[in-house]
Amino acid sequence: MNHQLRTVSEAPRPLLDPWVTAPAWRILIVEPDTLGEDSLKERLQRRGHTVYSVTTGSEALQVYQDVELVLLNLELPDDDGLEICRVIRSVCDVPIIAIGSRDTEPDCVLGLQAGADDYVIKPYRYRELMARMDAVMRRARPRSASAQIISHGRLHIDAALREVTLDGRRIEITRKEFDLLHALASDPGNVIPRKQLMRRIWGDSWSRRTLDTHVSSLRTKLGASGWIVTVHGVGFRLGSG
Repeated sequence: MNHQLRTVSEAPRPLLDPWVTAPAWRILIVEPDTLGEDSLKERLQRRGHTVYSVTTGSEALQVYQDVELVLLNLELPDDDGLEICRVIRSVCDVPIIAIGSRDTEPDCVLGLQAGADDYVIKPYRYRELMARMDAVMRRARPRSASAQIISHGRLHIDAALREVTLDGRRIEITRKEFDLLHALASDPGNVIPRKQLMRRIWGDSWSRRTLDTHVSSLRTKLGASGWIVTVHGVGFRLGSG
């Protein structure tokens, strides 16, 4: 935070916090420094975010698919942070902010080339980090206002907030489950072929079992198998519950 000199007669201005009412996200902190991790986690939770924290790269690879933003320290005790970043980016588009300790152009470039959406230097200033997080998430959210909310009977899908509600009750789903449901809801009434869904959501890293597992999980969370209709030999379409 930049501090400016004031004259004796100048009254300090209140510091506004634009993130108090910001959308809440599911955030993964990958940070071996547990003291710094706990401090950041607490501050983010006070803003209403759901925060998961791990200290190693191997742990990060177990949970990153269920979050909307990853804060990744590149200096990890078990793996190369750049390689962890590459692995995550190779299978999904979750926003990643890389955190490094060296303020040099090559380090920043390597982080961005590995797939990070932004690069922050430790020790970072909290308000600057929040601003960068907000900017990254703003770029990651769909820009078309007309396509942000899809209503299908009792089911409502908010693409900007990545939230699903059924009968006014929020349904907790993973990132990939949301992508799958949103894909079906964006083309209601039509059957989307299996291969098209798998390539659209998982890229080159997919299997038939992966899709079936996510469909089954979504049906369970929505409370009825009728929300996702199987068209045998073809694919899936959105149903009416």
